[in-house]
Amino acid sequence: MMPRGRTLPKGQPSPPGMIAGPGTADTSPGPGDPLPARMRAQVRLYPLVFLTCLVLAATLGLLLAGWEEPARLGASAYAALVAVFRAVVMVRSLREGRWGIDVLALMAIASTVAVGEYLAALVVILMLAGGEALETFAQGRAVRELRSLLDRAPRYAHREANGSVLEDTPIGEVLPGDILVVRPSELVPVDGELLSGAASMDESSLTGESLPVERVRGDLLLSGSVNGEAAIRVRAAATAADSQYSRIIALVEEASSSRAPVVRLADRYAVPFTALAVAMAATAWFLSADPVRFAQVLVVATPCPLLIAAPVAFLAGTSQAAHKGIIIKNTGTLEQLARARTAVFDKTGTLTSGRPVLDTVQAAPAAGPGAGPAFDPARILQLAASAEQYSSHVLAASVIEAAAQRNLELLPVTEATEHATHGVQAVCGDDTVVVGKAGLVKTAAGFRDASIRSGQLAVHVAINGTYAGALIMKDPLRANAVGTLDQLQRLGVRHTVLLTGDAGATAAHIAREAGITRVQADCLPEDKVQAVAAVRERPVLMVGDGVNDAPVLAAADVGIAMGAKGATAASESADVVVMLDDLSRVALAVAIGQRTMSVALVSIWTGIGLSVGLMAVAMTGYIPAVTGALLQELVDLATILNGLRALNGATVRPAAPA
Repeated sequence: MMPRGRTLPKGQPSPPGMIAGPGTADTSPGPGDPLPARMRAQVRLYPLVFLTCLVLAATLGLLLAGWEEPARLGASAYAALVAVFRAVVMVRSLREGRWGIDVLALMAIASTVAVGEYLAALVVILMLAGGEALETFAQGRAVRELRSLLDRAPRYAHREANGSVLEDTPIGEVLPGDILVVRPSELVPVDGELLSGAASMDESSLTGESLPVERVRGDLLLSGSVNGEAAIRVRAAATAADSQYSRIIALVEEASSSRAPVVRLADRYAVPFTALAVAMAATAWFLSADPVRFAQVLVVATPCPLLIAAPVAFLAGTSQAAHKGIIIKNTGTLEQLARARTAVFDKTGTLTSGRPVLDTVQAAPAAGPGAGPAFDPARILQLAASAEQYSSHVLAASVIEAAAQRNLELLPVTEATEHATHGVQAVCGDDTVVVGKAGLVKTAAGFRDASIRSGQLAVHVAINGTYAGALIMKDPLRANAVGTLDQLQRLGVRHTVLLTGDAGATAAHIAREAGITRVQADCLPEDKVQAVAAVRERPVLMVGDGVNDAPVLAAADVGIAMGAKGATAASESADVVVMLDDLSRVALAVAIGQRTMSVALVSIWTGIGLSVGLMAVAMTGYIPAVTGALLQELVDLATILNGLRALNGATVRPAAPA
């Protein structure tokens, strides 16, 4: 946001709070610009279209004036120049292993000029340029969701200086530790810790979650999220380059510049199609003994970008995925997603939430036969959570959260001593409490091992030197895990595997709950890579979230990183990054891949089928060359519009909780 009283120079990108709408370009003329300026912008975008229109208009003007010979010479010369230019493009395509389309275009232009159909040659050129212009327009429509991320990138931050004074600073100059103010409806410029008591954030552009997310003091706010109705203070936790929004933009740029294998396959369709078109044209010439017939057939087979709808469909598919919070780095990944036959899952943070929760409180019995528990379970949890306020071990937050859910008030702590990696000892009110591993608590009177099942662990509690009991924690299966696996089965993913570094009993327990039959536990990262390489039913999807998953995500046919909230090695090495911590998005990504592949192939065969039909009619001589060129443009338009259908339509039924 700019400082008060400062105006934005013309042509400078809008800062946060003054954001252009999705799909707009900084170079586009504004509403107040004169018409000639807008026309100049369009001419720069589509020069061949405008130049051909001028030549065609001049040719028609000369014909109306009765100057047929100058019209023929001028149009033929222009067509020859365009043919030379297209020949250069064709040579480049041949070097890249792509050919067929430009060969047909050149043959059509040359043949129409040779037989005196110079108006048809101009129409062919116009259709060739127009088809490319339509492709550019369609691609712009398809990547609108991706480009909106770039258009909304924050550029300024309100940094506190000298107490309460705010200075507007380019976000590139913000350093970790700086105190920032984010005003209502502004973007969070860099990742940071919330210092205000609470905030309501719109994270839809990052995660696909449409509802506002409530954050409290101490929570991490991701750059690119939109603040609610009240100004908030944030302590910067990273520079702009290392913040979430910049990482998403990097993924988007990689996605928008990629090219799918199916498009290369579509290019190869041009080889037999070219041979068929030439054969049909030659047959028509031979049977009619009229060289004009040869030109008439080739005109309806070109300017054919027949297959441009394939890349349009793939760009549309990546756009729809981005709108759902799924960043697909390489559009070729869509083909692999569509054909996936095996899904491999990590356990912690993928099939499970990755954050242990309290399952039950096991209170130790009092001394004497038939005696009840010595301590009330609620009292055990209350004292344990009070002590855990001063612990840094990974289960402390889960214990405190469990107490809050049960409306247990935390007691004041007067003394606290943490034993690194083992637990904490604290004086809570009038009680001395020890919370942690068995090794720390086993000296308490009446200590006993807790009764736990596979997938559980115990946090032991002693009160005033007496063993009170254990908090039984577990990392539960995600609520929608079973439903997601069912959806993958319906989508054709027939095989599922669980790979985890956890113990075999824990892995087997989670696999049984999820319905996975193949399990490999106690895996090191290299073991996971070897296991994925050994899978025969391919392509293989690998779904993980941790740094230790990075090698196997890179080794799989499609690596999917779950719930990426930082610059983890997992998100960097994966092919797909699911921004929302929602396992069902894995099935949605497969559905989008299948929908995109279906649309792309329908577009390819629709273009080929319509063109072959028109060529068959043109062989009879009923389609003049000029009319044929106009009809071919309708074929191109139909295939492009069909490709845009990949922008929507891919859905999966909501995964039911297990």
